[in-house]
Amino acid sequence: MHKILITSALGLEDLLVTEIQGLLPHLECQKKPGQVLTAAELQDIYTLCLWSRLANRVLLQLTYGKIETGDDLYRLASEVDWSKHFGLRDTFAVDFYGSNKEIRNTQFGALKIKDAIVDKFLETQSVRPNVDKNNPDIRIQGRIHRDNAAIYLDMSGGSLHLRHYRQETGPAPIRENLAFAMLMRSGWTQNTEQPLCDPMCGSGTIAIEAALYKANIAPGLQRKRWGFSHWLKHNDAQWKVIQSTALKRQKSPSIGIYAGEISHKLISIAKQNAKAAGVDEFIQFTHKDATEYVPACDKPGYLVSNPPYGERLSDFNRLLPIFQQWGTWLKQHYANWHLALLTSNRELLKQMKLASSRSYKLKNANLDCELVLFHMVDRNLAELQHEAKLDGDFANRLKKNWDKTKRWLKKQNTECYRIYDADLPEYNVAIDRYGDGLVIQEYAAPKNIPEQKTKARLQEILLVAPQVLGIAPENVALKVREVKKGKNQYEKVSRQNKMLEVQENGAKFLVNLFDYLDTGLFLDHRDTRCIVRDMSKGKRVLNLFSYTGSVSVYAALGGAQSVTTVDMSNTYLDWAKQNFELNKLRGKYQFIKADVTTWLEQNREKYDLIFIDPPSFSNSKSMDNTWDVQRDHVTLLADAKNSLAENGVIVFSNNLRNFKMSSEVQDKLGLSVTNITAETIPEDFKRNSKIHHCFLLQVQ
Repeated sequence: MHKILITSALGLEDLLVTEIQGLLPHLECQKKPGQVLTAAELQDIYTLCLWSRLANRVLLQLTYGKIETGDDLYRLASEVDWSKHFGLRDTFAVDFYGSNKEIRNTQFGALKIKDAIVDKFLETQSVRPNVDKNNPDIRIQGRIHRDNAAIYLDMSGGSLHLRHYRQETGPAPIRENLAFAMLMRSGWTQNTEQPLCDPMCGSGTIAIEAALYKANIAPGLQRKRWGFSHWLKHNDAQWKVIQSTALKRQKSPSIGIYAGEISHKLISIAKQNAKAAGVDEFIQFTHKDATEYVPACDKPGYLVSNPPYGERLSDFNRLLPIFQQWGTWLKQHYANWHLALLTSNRELLKQMKLASSRSYKLKNANLDCELVLFHMVDRNLAELQHEAKLDGDFANRLKKNWDKTKRWLKKQNTECYRIYDADLPEYNVAIDRYGDGLVIQEYAAPKNIPEQKTKARLQEILLVAPQVLGIAPENVALKVREVKKGKNQYEKVSRQNKMLEVQENGAKFLVNLFDYLDTGLFLDHRDTRCIVRDMSKGKRVLNLFSYTGSVSVYAALGGAQSVTTVDMSNTYLDWAKQNFELNKLRGKYQFIKADVTTWLEQNREKYDLIFIDPPSFSNSKSMDNTWDVQRDHVTLLADAKNSLAENGVIVFSNNLRNFKMSSEVQDKLGLSVTNITAETIPEDFKRNSKIHHCFLLQVQ
């Protein structure tokens, strides 16, 4: 008998014991977190390697002992006669898990065992074997817990969850052994004559694992290389008998497994994977949205799925309406079905308005998940309204702000405005409305607030805000506002390319709520734009660092003689041109792509009104040097003065919170400086009076 250790993902130990005793009833198992220990004959080990659908590795114990130091571990490894396990022509590698007071990292532990193996060969055969970390013939594993250590031969040779049928995967694929654990927990493996459905099948793993089980195909049959293949005590004849017996036990089940997927690409991948696994004829694949999918079967069964989790909060926001729709669909079309859904975010499942019967904690790779079970009977078939709780502190404050904003809007001519700006410190977001769209900007949370608490509060905001403000959840964009060192402030963060037309004080603009950190329209400059418009009649206007040209549009609508718009981004200059077209503005309007600082140094034209709103910092590749507004504003204003016509005016703004205008602007450049910041902060931004600074500058 050999002492063996079978590893699994945390949370699967009970299932693994059930599986082992189902395969080999005579084995007595001892369960520990993430592992099962037993004693077995060689043929039992082969059987576990070939047939286990839950195990990660099957490890054969070579030695065990008490240790404290690295030298103790070396001596323990030296007790093994390694020449009886593999030859000099075989390569090997050592993995190591655990630590104690003396052995503090896995590399050190692995090195000690490796040195002992090499020295043992040198001692007995005067030649050392070769190490191959990537594809060894023999894989050794060391494990330590406190002062107990064991050294194993990895009989599987690599994780058994790899079935070798996956040609490709989609995003966030589920491991094969976890997929089978979901099938066991759902109850389907005890009722395989019932239909099995996965309407969000991704690359097909759950459906394929179900088909392999139903066809009684051993999951290890496609593995060509085993940890025992080069083991000197390997009994190849015995192994071939076990393989041959497994092949004879296969059967062709009736079709009863259904898989759906909204993505054409993923459904194609799933079909390829099923074909590679040899079970494509047992699965009916359908290209369909899960919120519209019903399997082609005439009786209830089991729906087992790994729907998207929404790990990123922007994804969570996008998924909310999908889960709400799916819940309604399931109530209408899946009466008496059993559901088993894997998630790392129970809040998403709550949107389905279903009462769970049980849940299990599992690990999907390094992600903490829950498998939640539902039975579609009684109250789970009743349609319920998707309403967030609107009696909490945040909901009450937002309702109060919204009532105040609606009164203020009666005197305004805009559909773009701020409603909430971190009024409650624990709900640290800004909420802006753009027509029928909403942008929720999360300010970076302090480090002393637990991530889970921050995430829970943000989820509450995402649930409450659309309902209070009457916005469809799919029109809500979530942004994380933080300092991005070394990155341009206009970096693209999504690729939805969905433009929304909005109006402000008679001007029309295109905004993009989803694809960039900023939307294309700085709302805090609403009053500043009006000031520029009122100053522009008959003037030659220059707009520097123009972004999407909103100030240029205001200047043109204000009757400017000419408007020159300068920015270093083709994307934003094109956007500015679209804004001009939207307002039917045609005339002496020039758009120039250039590094503003370089262009301004070389410019010889004169302008009556210059608007400058530079970034606080930039190191864009399009610039010759880095830009820092505090450091560089005097040089910039000196160059701007050279482009200023007689009696001309510079409007200079920036959003560096602690910006200080240098005295050199007045003393050396001879520009009078009038701080008009207070006049340019709109009513809806009064809570954040330092959101920008604004100055009028003229030659004295």
